[in-house]
Amino acid sequence: MAERRVRLFKNGRNQAVRIPREFELPGDEAVMRQEGACLIIEPVAPRSLLDVLATLKPLDEDFPPIHDLAPEPVRL
Repeated sequence: MAERRVRLFKNGRNQAVRIPREFELPGDEAVMRQEGACLIIEPVAPRSLLDVLATLKPLDEDFPPIHDLAPEPVRL
């Protein structure tokens, strides 16, 4: 496992660290958790379309009925 010493700094009231290029994470979100003395930062997996659709509120509208018309005859 690669290792590199980095400097901590203050950003407003938060402590921050610059992530070196070789440790850069994909995307624009990450999950951070502490396990004992270790701080673990992991990329967030992209959300699937099903995840996004599951967050949508149902519509409270009545849609007009759609009549299923008989198909036109086809000559082969």
